Amino acid sequence: MDNILVVDDERNVRALLSRVLAQDQTEIHGAGTGKEGLQMADEVSPDVVLLDLRLPDVDGMDVLRTLKNRYPEIAVIIITGYGQIQSAVEAMKAGATDYLEKPFEHLEKLKLAVSRALEEVRAKREIRRLHGLQEKQYRVDQLVGESESTRKLRELIGKLARSEAQTILIHGESGTGKELVARGLHYESVRRDFPFMEVNCAAITETLFESELFGHEKGAFTDAKAAKKGLMELADRGTLFLDEVSEMSPNSQAKFLRSLQERVFRRVGGTRDIKVDVRITAATNRPLEARVKEGVFREDLFYRLNVIPIHIPPLRERKEDIMPLARHFLRESAMRSHKSFKGFTLEAERLMLGYPWPGNVRELRNLIERLVILGTSEYIEPQHLPVQFAAQAVELPREVSSAQELRTLAEVERAYINQVMQRVEANKSKAAKILGISRQTLRKKLMEG
Repeated sequence: MDNILVVDDERNVRALLSRVLAQDQTEIHGAGTGKEGLQMADEVSPDVVLLDLRLPDVDGMDVLRTLKNRYPEIAVIIITGYGQIQSAVEAMKAGATDYLEKPFEHLEKLKLAVSRALEEVRAKREIRRLHGLQEKQYRVDQLVGESESTRKLRELIGKLARSEAQTILIHGESGTGKELVARGLHYESVRRDFPFMEVNCAAITETLFESELFGHEKGAFTDAKAAKKGLMELADRGTLFLDEVSEMSPNSQAKFLRSLQERVFRRVGGTRDIKVDVRITAATNRPLEARVKEGVFREDLFYRLNVIPIHIPPLRERKEDIMPLARHFLRESAMRSHKSFKGFTLEAERLMLGYPWPGNVRELRNLIERLVILGTSEYIEPQHLPVQFAAQAVELPREVSSAQELRTLAEVERAYINQVMQRVEANKSKAAKILGISRQTLRKKLMEG
């Protein structure tokens, strides 16, 4: 339901606007004074306000400023009489969306102005909703894992996000979660209400790099029909994320170096410098020091980027994170697929813990999503996993040569339960959750052991 508030001291104007704008899913409210208008706005939370600047009790400009201060997202359309154009211009500078002149000779123009204002309000609210979802999704506490390295990474992200750090370099293997860390740095910082702009340096051609990053002026090249802001300008007061920065071409590196150093650039075809306040976060899955030695990455650019380095260890080096991540992805995928999964069997967990995860967290997420889509049982079992998991698990050291050195499945299960119990300091609730079984089942297995 759309709410429209008309604040005008002329009763016939309020009646006309109510009649013209009334339709299904729209409520029209009227007020004859500025005080009544503000009171009514508090009561009905309007989407659009049509406001006369000349009111009997207060200045319409004061009402406009109060409305925009209390409700920044609402659209205010100024109603002006003949000779009040200058006042309308001032109102636009103060935050008004549009202005209309009385008398209303073209009612279609009035309807169009209100329709546009409603669309603008809906767009703002949708952006705020999506921004809220992203902020929740990329909070540092969403970085799942129980290993010491992940705990330290969470602490570092929180510390850097709240700092004045202007340039941060994230390095780690493909699939470790570099973009997640970059977004976490943004959404944990004071820059969270401003844009997070992203560019994949490996996916953008050298000829397009400068225009994409710095923008261009009208007529700068054949297809430049209008001026366009680049990503650095769009990211002003926010964050620019350069993914796969190691793949930036030598020419692009030279052009980017000055803007990185001074946060100043020129649009393609432009003649004036544009200065921005932007945090630059870069990510690479290839060691930049090696790229410098190879002669394909500028040493001076490397040192400019490597002000504050963050290393994300591969999943095989933080095995404590494998099952917490797997359970997290299982819950997410099951919810999306409207399926019920209780967890992983002990043998399935053993196989997953023994796998090297060359694709890291991305590979784990994709696997769980596939298992959920194809799965029909309540638990993920060994036979559901790809064949390479079993092949990896059955590889035994060469010194294992006699049957007595092999353990039964029951012995492996008991050893694993004991290991989990030690890790959680004998907390049965935590242990049962990690094992994917009930407390009663855990208690029974502990008694049997």
